[in-house]
Amino acid sequence: MQVGNARYLKPSDLPESVVVFPLSGALLLPTGQLPLNIFEPRYLSMFDAAIAGNRLVGIVQPALSESQEAAHLSRVGCLGRITSFAETGDGRYITSLTGICRFRLMDEIITHHPYRTFRITPFISDLKSRDEEDSVDRSSLLSAFRAYLDANKLEADWESVERASNMTLVNSLAMMAPFDPAEKQALLEAPDLKTRAETFIAIIEIVLARFGDTDSVMQ
Repeated sequence: MQVGNARYLKPSDLPESVVVFPLSGALLLPTGQLPLNIFEPRYLSMFDAAIAGNRLVGIVQPALSESQEAAHLSRVGCLGRITSFAETGDGRYITSLTGICRFRLMDEIITHHPYRTFRITPFISDLKSRDEEDSVDRSSLLSAFRAYLDANKLEADWESVERASNMTLVNSLAMMAPFDPAEKQALLEAPDLKTRAETFIAIIEIVLARFGDTDSVMQ
């Protein structure tokens, strides 16, 4: 997988540990782009360290239930590379992360830094997820997306949608949809691209059921 100026093709291309940015309601997926406005001092320090190092940051949601351990973080997150970076002049950073692969949090590394670092186990299969292109029911996915837009009186750039690969389409739709944190985590933890697409459609059907409109998804 090519991300920015770096290539991630095998396990040795990925770090054994990563700085972690806890962010509720945020979803980063492989190849997706997540814009961030960084202003807290500890996270400014974290991004300084990442830029000076391997430019990698882990995005993880806070734990969704008390049963999750790892000091109140969800167990699965996504590794992203800083692919754009700008200083605002008022002490903030405007950055963008491009998703590389998901990971599972292991043990925390105790440091003197104000931010947190964890050992991780990467989902190596994500580096070859383009092999899953043909597994997605694109027609059903687009039907669900169109129904959601219609129910919310929204528009889309359909020309760009039609040009997008299945992986880009599934992951981009999952990231941009205004779902709740639990639904976003379910999309993140879907075992493969096909399941993520099916999960996205299922969530759309639940949302549309609240509007009393499921027929357009089923057609």
